[in-house]
Amino acid sequence: MSDKKFVKFPDKLWFLSNKEARPILEALERQWGFTEKLDYVFIRTAQDNVYIAHRDFANLDRTSLRINNVGIYFCEIQKNGDVRLSIEGSQIIGPKATKNILDLEDQQVDLWMKGYELENFDQERKGHFIIRHGEDFMGCGYIVPGKKILNYVPKARRIHATLAPIAREAA
Repeated sequence: MSDKKFVKFPDKLWFLSNKEARPILEALERQWGFTEKLDYVFIRTAQDNVYIAHRDFANLDRTSLRINNVGIYFCEIQKNGDVRLSIEGSQIIGPKATKNILDLEDQQVDLWMKGYELENFDQERKGHFIIRHGEDFMGCGYIVPGKKILNYVPKARRIHATLAPIAREAA
């Protein structure tokens, strides 16, 4: 057995009440026009990361459990109150989002999934955008007006190969 110490659940993660989750839902509406009901419990970490889990998880007796993490990483709360969606968060929100969605072309998608920032981007809009290619949602980026899109794809999830043209046509 490892001698690594575990932090008990309440010391590291907090379940958000409906009232505490409201600013997140308001940010989703403000940033992406998302107004659907999310049937999840929101769990916040000390680093302002937000995870989502099935509502039944909130009813478990966690006093004897040693849990480091739970649920799906959904977003990070920014200092200005905006949220930066994870890849999974963009896949949940994206299909129902009505604004701030950026469609990428094939060549841009290859660069994006390799972790590159998209340079020479002439958009005058700024802020967080959901990144989409066709029907696939690929996370969230931040547009710096007239310059580039900042890439938030984690290093562990970056692709190190180029998609073959035949594979694209089959998809």
